[in-house]
Amino acid sequence: MKYLELTIGAILVYNFVLARFLGICPFLGVSKRLGTAMGMSGAVIFVMALASFITSLINNYLLKFNYNGTEINLGFLQVLLFILVIAGLVQLIEIMLQKLSPKLYQALGIYLPLITTNCAVLGAATINADRGFSVLEATVFGTCSGIGFALALLLFSSLRERLDIADVPKPFQGTPIALVTAGILAMAFVGFSGLC
Repeated sequence: MKYLELTIGAILVYNFVLARFLGICPFLGVSKRLGTAMGMSGAVIFVMALASFITSLINNYLLKFNYNGTEINLGFLQVLLFILVIAGLVQLIEIMLQKLSPKLYQALGIYLPLITTNCAVLGAATINADRGFSVLEATVFGTCSGIGFALALLLFSSLRERLDIADVPKPFQGTPIALVTAGILAMAFVGFSGLC
């Protein structure tokens, strides 16, 4: 039951983009086309899942330990180590995409390295540490948070593609209608707030 609650909470109720408002930069920047949104979604899910797993191991087993009967707490290094792990994973994704899918690598452009500074990825790692999640709980939460990010990104990119062919008044064309649409989408996700 706990894992079901973690899953539903991470994907729908506490969605990083639409409820916590983290990770907005790639959400707005990569959502113009469904193809690039799918590529970014896969990259974010991969990075969030692995980052949550690795940072949970670091937090649970390396930052607090006993040495000659003295408890050592290196919690002040938490954010620094989490960012290093995330940056390393993003570099791995970047190298893989450059070799395996040059078109997608080109389409994602600057937004791929921005996953390193994506607040959603760091937010998931920090929430895992703050809530004292086990390694399995942290991995489930990170993976489901990535799926929630992907859901929001894919919904939004689908809506933006439809808006491209819609008759939008001139003052609302481009970024204004995208922001209005994102706001309406976020309000729709408020309806899930009673689930968990």
